Amino acid sequence: MIHTGATPKGLAFTPGSLCWRKTKIGTEVIGGGSDRTGSSTDLAGCSIPSGPSSHPAPRNRVRAGREDDPGLYSFSTPRGRVARPVTLKCHLEEPFRFRRMAGFTNFGLVVFLLIFTFLNVYVYFTKVPDETRAIHEWLAQHDLFHLRKLFKSQGISSLVSCATVEDLPELHPHDEERLQRAARLLQQRLILRQWLYDLGLHHHHHRLVQEDVTSLEDVYWLEDSRARFLLGKDFPTWSTARQALPVSKEDLNSLKAELWSAVVKNSHHQDAWTFRGMLVVSVSVAGLVTLAAMTQPSLAPEAKHSLLQYVTGKYLHTGNTTVQFHWEDPQQVGQSLSLTISFFQRNGQPYPICDTDRLVVDVSESEGHRRVATLVELGGTEPHSVNTAVVKFTVRHAGHYRISILIGNTHINGSPFLKTFLPGPPDPVKTTFVRPSSTVICTCGLPHSLALEPRDEFNNLCKFSEEENPTVGYTVSINPIGVPAEETDAAWSLEYDQNSGRIMLGMMLAKEGCFKIQVSYSGTTLSNGLFDCIVLSGNDAGLVQKNVRNHNTWYEAKLLSFQGERFLKPRKVLVYISPKQLTIKEFLLKFIPKRLITFRLCPSTKFHFLSENNQTSFGSFIIDDGCQPKVELMSRDRNVIAATFTHFLLKNIGGSETFKDKQEFFYHEVRRFHHKHYHEKLSMKVNREKLLESSLKATKGYSVSDWCRNFEITFQGEQGVDWGGLRREWFQLICAALFDPKNLLFTGFSDNQQALVHPNQKRPPNLKLKYYEFAGRVVGKCLYESALGGGYRQLVRARFTRSFLAQLIGLRVHYKYFEQDDPDLYLTKVKYILDHDVEDMELFFVEEEYDKMGQLYKLIELVPNGSKIRVHNSTKHQYLDALAQYRLATNLKEEVEAFLRGLNDLIPDNLLSIFDENELELLMCGTGEYSVADFRAHHIINGSSPEFRRILDWFWAAVCNFTHEEMARLLQFTTGSSQLPPGGFKELSPRFQLTPAPTFGNLPTAHTCFNQLCLPDYDSYEQFEKALLLAINEGTEGFGMI
Repeated sequence: MIHTGATPKGLAFTPGSLCWRKTKIGTEVIGGGSDRTGSSTDLAGCSIPSGPSSHPAPRNRVRAGREDDPGLYSFSTPRGRVARPVTLKCHLEEPFRFRRMAGFTNFGLVVFLLIFTFLNVYVYFTKVPDETRAIHEWLAQHDLFHLRKLFKSQGISSLVSCATVEDLPELHPHDEERLQRAARLLQQRLILRQWLYDLGLHHHHHRLVQEDVTSLEDVYWLEDSRARFLLGKDFPTWSTARQALPVSKEDLNSLKAELWSAVVKNSHHQDAWTFRGMLVVSVSVAGLVTLAAMTQPSLAPEAKHSLLQYVTGKYLHTGNTTVQFHWEDPQQVGQSLSLTISFFQRNGQPYPICDTDRLVVDVSESEGHRRVATLVELGGTEPHSVNTAVVKFTVRHAGHYRISILIGNTHINGSPFLKTFLPGPPDPVKTTFVRPSSTVICTCGLPHSLALEPRDEFNNLCKFSEEENPTVGYTVSINPIGVPAEETDAAWSLEYDQNSGRIMLGMMLAKEGCFKIQVSYSGTTLSNGLFDCIVLSGNDAGLVQKNVRNHNTWYEAKLLSFQGERFLKPRKVLVYISPKQLTIKEFLLKFIPKRLITFRLCPSTKFHFLSENNQTSFGSFIIDDGCQPKVELMSRDRNVIAATFTHFLLKNIGGSETFKDKQEFFYHEVRRFHHKHYHEKLSMKVNREKLLESSLKATKGYSVSDWCRNFEITFQGEQGVDWGGLRREWFQLICAALFDPKNLLFTGFSDNQQALVHPNQKRPPNLKLKYYEFAGRVVGKCLYESALGGGYRQLVRARFTRSFLAQLIGLRVHYKYFEQDDPDLYLTKVKYILDHDVEDMELFFVEEEYDKMGQLYKLIELVPNGSKIRVHNSTKHQYLDALAQYRLATNLKEEVEAFLRGLNDLIPDNLLSIFDENELELLMCGTGEYSVADFRAHHIINGSSPEFRRILDWFWAAVCNFTHEEMARLLQFTTGSSQLPPGGFKELSPRFQLTPAPTFGNLPTAHTCFNQLCLPDYDSYEQFEKALLLAINEGTEGFGMI
């Protein structure tokens, strides 16, 4: 136990103490601590000798006991709490105390004079000129500037006084009328400003006035699109407040009266800076400051220094703060980076940083569009690191970033820091060709170029220095189809375009035919780097252009196989091509045409080129649309047929097969299709309690023109004006009523809330087919509104099965849809049949159906006489396709047809067919957006140890920086599905759980049955982030990944 006594000069400090506070019960010690060499760490700028200690420097306040009484003080460290016995004595000499009291009295007088003088100068030089300037501007705006002297003589010194001005003497009647009109307008403007101030939107007042929004009445008429542009991120607050405005004139006048009272009251408060008020404030502040200097208490619990510490420099000084960046600038994206901030006092001594200092570190793009989550660790386990903070973060998007470091609202020395992050090396998975279609058409002997965009693993467009060769690592293989090893007389080259950042592949083929082109990077084929290329002769190229202009042509061909039957002798047929379809016909008796099959010209119709026939040298090919049986043909004009088909297809889908281009083309065509239908308002009254029934009844007599009008929704028994909010609410509620499995109109293959939904074939009798037709019209209405753009955009809040989406665009249903639509059946039956020998299974082309009691009640033949046809290894794919056709299509035929009738009333089927089933989901439902705020608000934490709390901080820092793909992988890893229910994380059942794992350094594991993610402990954030990314990228379902 250490004991210290009085000294001749006044005070003796205990070991490890920094600053003291004399109280009735003893002395409060703030900070302090000693190192292992016998010299204590001075946390407030002092160096005090002390005995040896093995404890790190504490970072919390500690309180010692009474004088001469032993006590304990404790403090927190990163390794736990430490308690040490200590006896503390402090004595003050009487003469020293009186001298200090006299000094403080003089000090208080000086403080009083300074404050009083400052307030007078402030009022004179700021308040008065601002009010006078505002009055003069108002007078000039209304051509009343000549009245300024009269206003001054009448004592009118504020805008509020101008708005309530009474009759002025010697005022011309014309000026009197104009003055009263201007005063009324000013009053309305001040009321609007007060309304905005109450909402926290006063900073938008000037911009709104420029848009002629000068009163509360003008708020009603400002369009949502314009308001969203003016207010930006504050638009939701504006929209909510506007909907809350009174509907009746009486209520509006009452609200304006209340706002005007607030305006007048605030004006009186501003005018309260009289001589008496300034005198009272000056005396009060001077007294408080003097008392603070005498007793040295902190003015707030979180304050770190007193007034004397300002004088001695014992306080945090942002100008002395230094930053050490642990990377070279510029740096590549994707790496965990860190920087160390060192804090010092004004006198140069280390300053112990803690939470109450309000350290803020913001890492964001220079344009401000993207912010990076950071992890801040204050202090350290060693005494020399108590004045440091380590910041860790990961940048995924290349660009220029601003790193702002603030203490409270004050930037430290050098902040903000500008740093550049460069894209990583090309990733073959992200690097793609930019081409209009999956099949390339070119002419032999003529050069043809294709562009590819080199992108890194985070989808940043790669950039290269002058010393680098961007084309290194790429290989191009061009071979005739069916002859992979044959050398081809083809010349190709790669050139980098500095302006666009793209690599141009130039090629020229001297021989006509069909070729397979494969482009790889570092031995890996690019994501769309394997494609077909049709090389036409000069005559054929001209013929294709002629076909496109004529819009109808035909060619002879030989039919090799059709409907699973291969002909020993090929049959002569004709292939007709038009902008809408490709039809194959044969002629009976050489003059009676018979249509064999018709394919729509859409992206789902594919050409598969085969090797040339050795006997005829004709090229054969297969046409497959994924819906009808495949057709194999052979024709000397194969290349012309395929090239003509490709040109028509590109014309039908807007010239490109990329989703973004097809989406823009789709919206344009929908607007053009309905150009005669005006988007005027149409009132519709519905019952919230019986939303589906009342909405169906209200729209029963609607024509297509009515469905294209702008619905103005009113809920029965509720007051409110629909400025767009009620309409959006109705769309959200009606989608829930239609597509929520709880309402039995749509259902999933399992009871899981995350299950995809499709029409319910076993629906209650009261849910007639008209409900599906209505559902189709609602989806068509959403697509039509989205085509209009802006604030009208509406997404369908539903997650449909892939097989249902495929049927909407006319695709054939096959067994592969089971994997996503009915994963339980896929794992227990379909995958088992695919992976095993079925010869001994006694399996037939039938489907057994069971009742709720598990009793067999129905046997369905999947093909004619299926109960007598046994499934063999050679026919098991045919059996699974027949099973899929029955379970996913035949069962739902009536419901799907009714849905399509409603949908095609508003959206032509040929426009839907330009998308595949995945693109159709993106078009209707949008991308599955993931909100980290929603995630943090709706999850469960199992565990509360300090170690696990640290892991949780790391987890949220990592998740905030996740890309959309990584977030989807995290959901897939933990829940078994990459998508959320329509209601987000709130509707996950069970809730997403974060649980500590009793391991160290291993990979995270997951239990998808419980939506549970188990996180082990790690030494550092870098190790944690690496392990988490490895687990979600390499693991599929997460069971037992150790």
